[in-house]
Parts: sequence; C-alpha cells; structure tokens
Amino acid sequence: MRTIYSNGNFYTFNSRIPNVQAVVTENGRFIDMGTTEEILLQWGGTSCVIDLEGNTVTPGLIDSHLHLSIIADSLIHLDLTGVSSKHEMLIKIQEHTKLLKPDQWLLGIGWDENLFTDGSIPTTSELDFVAPGNPLMLTRVCQHAAVVNSKALKMSQYHPAITVPEGGTIVLDERTKQPTGLLLESAMTLVKRNIPAHSYETWKDVMRKTMHVAMEKGLTSVHTNDPLYLGGLEKTWKLFDELLNGEKIGLRSNLLINHEFLPDLKEFGMYTGYGNDTLQIGAVKIFADGAFGRRTALLSEPYQDDPENYGDAMYDQEHLYDIVRRSRKLDMPIAVHTIGDKALENVLDVLDQFPPTTYRDRLIHAQVLREELIPRLSHPNRIADIQPRFLASDFPWVEERLGKERMKLSYAWKSLIDGGVICAGGSDSPIEPVDPLLGIHAAVTRKKPGETHDGYYPEQKLTMKQAFRLFTELGAYPTNEETIKGTITRGKLADMTVYSANPFEMEDPDELLTTDIEMTIIGGEIKYRKK
Repeated sequence: MRTIYSNGNFYTFNSRIPNVQAVVTENGRFIDMGTTEEILLQWGGTSCVIDLEGNTVTPGLIDSHLHLSIIADSLIHLDLTGVSSKHEMLIKIQEHTKLLKPDQWLLGIGWDENLFTDGSIPTTSELDFVAPGNPLMLTRVCQHAAVVNSKALKMSQYHPAITVPEGGTIVLDERTKQPTGLLLESAMTLVKRNIPAHSYETWKDVMRKTMHVAMEKGLTSVHTNDPLYLGGLEKTWKLFDELLNGEKIGLRSNLLINHEFLPDLKEFGMYTGYGNDTLQIGAVKIFADGAFGRRTALLSEPYQDDPENYGDAMYDQEHLYDIVRRSRKLDMPIAVHTIGDKALENVLDVLDQFPPTTYRDRLIHAQVLREELIPRLSHPNRIADIQPRFLASDFPWVEERLGKERMKLSYAWKSLIDGGVICAGGSDSPIEPVDPLLGIHAAVTRKKPGETHDGYYPEQKLTMKQAFRLFTELGAYPTNEETIKGTITRGKLADMTVYSANPFEMEDPDELLTTDIEMTIIGGEIKYRKK
C-alpha cells in the first residue's frame, strides 16, 4: 500500500535534502519526499494519507547493542534495578520468596552496590536468612557479577578445589576462605548451568512483549546478543524468525552470535548477513574483559582505588587469536566487549594480524582510551559501539576507580568522533534502560537527569545532531546497511520515529526527558502509536 506521511517536520539526515514536510512510502521503502503541497498534489489521489500534525520525525532509531533476551528475563524475575540499600534488597528478596515453591530458583537482576547507602553487598549468610528454602542467584546490573546463596552453591557441587572457568573468580572471605557468595565473570556459569531453562513458549511470549517495549521507545532496529540465554543458535533463530518473519512484529533485529556457537554457524550454513532486511545474522560476539563495577575491566595501569589490580582478561592472547581465526575462516567479523584500554589494545593487536572481512569489526564499549589507540580504531572496517547512557550510571564513582588523569580519555565520545572513528550508539539494555532518548540526553549533557552542573568532562559533549546520528545514520554502519537505512532517502527502508517535541530546537536538552514517542514506523507501517 502507498502511504503519505504529511505535515511533518522531517530531519532526514540526508545532506542533499536535510528537511522535508512529507514522504511517500510504498512496499516498505521511501519513494518520494518534499513539501506537503507538492506531495499531495502528485500522490494524494491514490494514497493513504496520515497527518503528522507538525510533529518532528527522524530516521528510525537504532540501538547498536542490547540484549533482548535479558530484558525479557527481567520481566519474569525479581527486578532489583534502582534498589538503594542492602536492606531494601534483602526485603525484596524475602518478599519474592513468598511467590515461589520450596526449592524453586529465585532469580533476579539489576542490583548495583554503588547505589547502596549502607555499603556492602549481601553475603551468603544474609541471603540464606532471607531465602532459606530456595536456591538464589542475583545478577549485578553490569551482568559481570552475581551473588548466590549456600543452596545455589550446594546444587552447583561447589568445593574448594573446584575448577573455575577461565576469566572467572569465586570471591572468598579472607579470614575463613569460604565463598562470600560473590561470583565474577565466567564463574557464574558454575551456577547458571544448574538453573532450569524457561520453556520455548515462555520465552516466545516474553520476547514478543519485549519487542513491543522496544518499539514503544521509538526503536526500529536493534543489534541484540541472545543465544546464551535462549538455548543456542538454532532456538534463537527459530524464535526470532517466528516473531519477526512469521508474526510480522516489525522490530528489525541483527543477531550477534557468541563465539561458542561458531561450529553451529558452520553446520547450519549461516554467516554474517544471512537472512533478510528484518532478521539477520551479525558478528561473532566475544568478551575481552569485564566491567568497572567489580574492577574486572582490563586496564594498562592499575585501578586508582585498588593499586594491585589491573582487571581481568577473559582470554589470553593465544586463545583470543584462535577465536578470531575461527571467525575469519567463516569470513565473519567480530564484536568484542572491550571496556578497559588494555582489553582494547589486546583486541586491536589481534585484529591487526588479520585482513578485514566484508563486514566491519566492532569494538563494544571502548570506555577507556589512550591517545595512540584512537588512530587504530579509525579504520573504515572498525566500529566503536558506544553506550552514552553509561555515564549517567557510572559517574561520579567511576572517577575513584580510574583517577582524574585517566578520565580525560574515558567515555570520550567526542574524541572518538573527532579522531575519525565510526561510532554507533546503543544502550546495552538491560544494563541501561531501553530508551535511546536517555542515551542521547547523556551524550549531549554528560550528566544524570536532574543534575544541574555543566556535565562531567563537558569538553566531550556532543551536539544534539551528533547524538541523534549515533542512533540513526551511524547505527546502520555496523551491519553494512548504510545504503538501505539510517537516513530518510528515496529507495531506503521506510523506518521513522515521530516525537512530541523537536529535539533540534530545544533551549534545554533536559526537555528530551519529557519528550514522548508519538509513532514508530517500520517499513512504512505504524508499529506503535501513542494512545
């Protein structure tokens, strides 16, 4: 069906025609654009006309890195996001046990001890007290740490000589040498493998709801990493295929595939770009280090507040090289979690030994930089997947971790852009909210909502247009789709996001925080409309 969207204030991000009032869509693509008068005159008699009533429109918002399955999981389990004290966390756990049967797993997500007014992380004994009859595992907001109780450790057959997977740590009490309940990085798999999986239908139902939540936030495309949660490559593809190509939900999804599934990719004949405009296989996902919360991000110099600690490499260089080598044998790019500067350096050292593939390699997060690393990132086949919203969660406590001097090139998005690095914007949701306007706000203001200062390291602020480009035009680059989406251009996919206010004329960028998504349009069809 041919549709005209008229009387809009379109910011096309197309330098040849930067602003229009109306567009025409047909068969999922833009076929014309111009003033409302000329578009209605040429196309009005044979088209469905939708009046945008003067609202602002941009190309459809794109999130370059999130985890739809973990967002979905948080809809099922105990949500500890924003809990501000250990006491509150323990009360919530105790209340949640009333909903469970004896021996049923109590699972949760989202706690962050940096928000606690009473300091410490709950211990095993405290967790045993509030959940005596249930094995328990609660994952930190960063997904790089978890707390468990004694029942969970017992079910995991913990013993002092247990083999911990590479890159993981079971934190022990210095005095008793017994587990505190805190597990870091890959050590979490010792417990996770004992947790019963959700049924396929349960996953399908909550993933459907999650996709609708994403579209309500204005997202038209996402790059999502899910096979470890959804039971492998085959189940992940089947679920997404049924929802997107079968039910036509709409949310375009590019699937990052964890390197553990490289043999499955080969067996099933899948590769980067496999699929269609709605659902595609993306890059091979690898973790090179951890996160700042538990000081597991890998740094070239020690942590300011822990001088003996440099963080953790998930793999030694030989192992990392082998993963990249096996990915390249399938002609696939890699997408690597690199938060610390040493992790970034390690990955670049490996990448420099391989020719690029057809698709771009992705360095996810790149939160701590050094001057000499920026030119190495500035490569037409490399993308920095950045998450501006991390700033609102990590400041000011992250300054204690890194120290003032190192902060000058941390969360340094303007330095990346000025250095010619191709950057794409994401949320890493559920680590941060699945709301791109919050990421854009953080990139522009460099402060938390409600704060009144000039911003943390304000010299790294982006303009509103630069920030929106991260989540529109540049969001198409990691998947080599810049020729088919990311701007409002004739022939491209007709994906648009419609706003209740004009971000590009706001006197105060805090107005973004009260801006609503009026419509999310994917392939020319309205997939979400504010009621």
